Amino acid sequence: MGFIVYFIILLIIPMWAQFKLKRTYGKYSKIRSTSGITGAQVARTILDRNGLTDVQVVESRGMLSDHYNPLTKVVALSSHNYHDASVAGTAVAAHEVGHAIQDAEDYSFLRLRHRLVPIVNISSNMSWVFIMIGLFTYWSGGLLIGIILLAAGVLFQLITLPVEFNASSRAMDQLLEHNIIRNDEERHAKKVLSAAAMTYVAATAVAVMELARLLLIYTNMNRS
Repeated sequence: MGFIVYFIILLIIPMWAQFKLKRTYGKYSKIRSTSGITGAQVARTILDRNGLTDVQVVESRGMLSDHYNPLTKVVALSSHNYHDASVAGTAVAAHEVGHAIQDAEDYSFLRLRHRLVPIVNISSNMSWVFIMIGLFTYWSGGLLIGIILLAAGVLFQLITLPVEFNASSRAMDQLLEHNIIRNDEERHAKKVLSAAAMTYVAATAVAVMELARLLLIYTNMNRS
């Protein structure tokens, strides 16, 4: 019974975060920004005013596929955010440019996260192989290896939090400094960014809970 409740909680947390994001984004993507400029123009304006003329702004496919690639120096915005002049699109565009500013300023957490990517790509695929072998064969050593590999992914999630929160903070500062948002738009933009941040918080919470559960299983396995 306890495992079922735990499993349900693991499902509910990320589902709730995604629901909140889609609802908040959906609401403010329908509200036109007073500046009347598209997300692509918002991104370009902030980049240029920060001297980041070498960073490109491109359109990306998929809903909420917005991201910044530090390797190619590209801010990619989903079609709706790229073309439309909405409060949500303005907030998202500024957030992604926030990552570009972090990159330009050599923000430590962004740099560390970037260095962890190749390690996490390998460890995330291998961790559950050892975990499943350890659980089914009652091999505590294999389970421990899996836990260590999984911990790399959890560390990545934890480092992602300050990166995302800092990018959102930078986004709001830039939007206000350059008078891109006005009046109630500040509050609305913060709601969009907060909803997006909650998806990262939820993912981190789930990852930490799962790691803690496996550590408890490992401890009990060695006691028996």
